[in-house]
Amino acid sequence: MEEKMMVRQDKIRFGAIIHGVGGNISGWRHPKVASNQSVSLSFYTQQAQKAEQGKFDVAFIADGVFINEKSIPHFLNRFEPLTILSALAVATKNIGLVGTVSTSYSEPFTVARQFASLDHISGGRAGWNVVTTPLESTALNYNKTIEQHPSHAERYQIAEEYLEVVKGLWDSWDDNAFVADVENDVFFDREKLHTLNHKGQYFSVQGPLNIARSRQGQPVIFQAGSSDAGIRLAAKDADAIFTHGASIEESQKFYKKVKAEVKAFGRNPEEVKIFPGISPIIGDTIEEAEAKYQEIVALVSIERALAYLGRYFDHHDFTQYDVDAPFPELGDIGANSFRSTTDYIKKYAREEGLTLRQVALREATPKTAFFGTAQHIANLVQEWFEKEAADGFIIGVTVPGALDDFVDKVVPILQERGLYKEEYEADTLRGNLGLPFKESRYIKQSV
Repeated sequence: MEEKMMVRQDKIRFGAIIHGVGGNISGWRHPKVASNQSVSLSFYTQQAQKAEQGKFDVAFIADGVFINEKSIPHFLNRFEPLTILSALAVATKNIGLVGTVSTSYSEPFTVARQFASLDHISGGRAGWNVVTTPLESTALNYNKTIEQHPSHAERYQIAEEYLEVVKGLWDSWDDNAFVADVENDVFFDREKLHTLNHKGQYFSVQGPLNIARSRQGQPVIFQAGSSDAGIRLAAKDADAIFTHGASIEESQKFYKKVKAEVKAFGRNPEEVKIFPGISPIIGDTIEEAEAKYQEIVALVSIERALAYLGRYFDHHDFTQYDVDAPFPELGDIGANSFRSTTDYIKKYAREEGLTLRQVALREATPKTAFFGTAQHIANLVQEWFEKEAADGFIIGVTVPGALDDFVDKVVPILQERGLYKEEYEADTLRGNLGLPFKESRYIKQSV
């Protein structure tokens, strides 16, 4: 019997990940890609404005702070997120601006101040994608040894306390603390200033933060980990989750698990939005979509694909194996790196009986179900949304022009079906995501 779709009262939401020359290890070689796109303000501006034309809620900038000679070209030469997002804030009016900063190699006071500043610059459109750093060699860039790189479990313990500190600092001032009473020479109300005085296992931060709360109260918290520890952190503290969209069945399980965990923390599940990442390849016909895909496939050598795969496993050297033999048994390799990703790769390689070559090329040149005509893509988006596999999607770009294709061809179909908004519904990121204003903890305590 065909599964019946439910009728949801909310609407689909979209974000766009702006990835310079692209996440493909050889995509920079495509004739339609400028080799400097990852450090081109005009390119980032064009992409953000295109997403805003499509009424997307989020422009998303990913990040990492360790590279080596095997890193993909985009990682080798790219903008720092807060800097480019500040530039995009003055080039856009409505779209949310979300950037990745790791809790493993940064300081809470600095990050709280940076995102609060972006929130003010953008008029309440800032969001922080909270991640932990999986690559152990990152320690060498921060005056530490590889041995001092925290384990997977400890990274999330650090992240939980880090978030507690940042959110506390964002509540340093009540919303109307700066009275600016010129006649009585009173700049701020002392009763509305709160000093954090945090002393924990990993951080000691006095505060207060030297910037006021924003129009949305606090920046929106995204979280991108899909391991059990990542899900727990998201359920406790996040407003939205960026995850992989492997299949509708897997995404439904993830959706259900996260929403249940959110409820277990005493929170409203509707106030934590789940965004699988997808990279649609769209053509007017299946043949045209396939031709676009093959243009990218032709650029990727097996050597490059193995290097790309190795990054997920803490830059493990896969050239030591026979590429046409079954995917190797790796034991715990990858367990302290991108754990949810490496677990997923090992699982499907084993279940499908794939060779190392097949796995490497699949990871380097992914081809998902979101492939084909605009009508087909719209049908899938609707199905995932109505069958509770997603609240929205983060749109990535595998082939040049994919964001334009999605905005110009898929969005109008979804709008015609009444599944997607015609105009922005609010003037803050929280408002556009259907999230309430973030009240100060001190207001709650006084009620």
